Amino acid sequence: MNENTDKPSFLERLFHRVTSDAPESIEEITRLLQSAKNASVISADTAELLNKVVAFADLEVRDVMIPRAQMNVLKIDDSPKKIMDYAVDTAHSRFPVIEGDRDEVLGILHTKDLLRYFYHPDDLEIKSLLREPVFVPESKSLHLMLREFREKHFHLAMVVDEYGGISGLVTFEDVLEAILGDIEDEFDNENEDEQSIVPIGHERYRVNATTEIETINEFFGTHLVSEDVNTIGGLIAETLERLPEKGEKIEMDGLQLTVARVDQRRAHILIIQKIKTAE
Repeated sequence: MNENTDKPSFLERLFHRVTSDAPESIEEITRLLQSAKNASVISADTAELLNKVVAFADLEVRDVMIPRAQMNVLKIDDSPKKIMDYAVDTAHSRFPVIEGDRDEVLGILHTKDLLRYFYHPDDLEIKSLLREPVFVPESKSLHLMLREFREKHFHLAMVVDEYGGISGLVTFEDVLEAILGDIEDEFDNENEDEQSIVPIGHERYRVNATTEIETINEFFGTHLVSEDVNTIGGLIAETLERLPEKGEKIEMDGLQLTVARVDQRRAHILIIQKIKTAE
């Protein structure tokens, strides 16, 4: 006879606690999950995910939004070439398009809509490509934000403060990461140990920040040097004396380096091009 036949599972006990004897606080639910993990009833990964789901209930859009100062935006009067170059450099799929300052959001541009103009940029009329922007308050709960993303089939919303000014933006991915953790994109899948330098346009290259300075010098004919760091990403941080910000541009020995992807610890992907000099 199976002695565990009448023993309720962890999920059954959790359901019972929630439905008939509900925990009085999130802390109590967290302790219950910790006990289940310690008893090997659930795995550490499952416990972590469930804890994030519990915490998700208390989060608001302001907790995960990209702040106004860090938004990558396009200006309505930017030249077609500038728009194309910026889209390639930042590698985003959507951009707010502004007129004047960042409180004047005219619409959202999808990068895929630019593809037909790649070889004929002068034909680009950016106004004709704009999608209607969605505005949400900072205080909107994340679970309602997630539902709206799913039901209305959009992936980016502008976040406004209590006075109606733009305070940032939030994406579908930002909300999912609140539960799942960082979601890898196509750049994350690259093997950064290979020190790759990949051409992405005329005189423009995508470079892993872990590429050694010596490799950069050999490829670009530069003479960059450091006594304390070995990689180009480390050299940027050393030069700035801080971590760079996404979209930040640094000039070194005739090169312009744009930070395309960065996290809280280091830069990951750079866009490098030679600076043209007047002859």
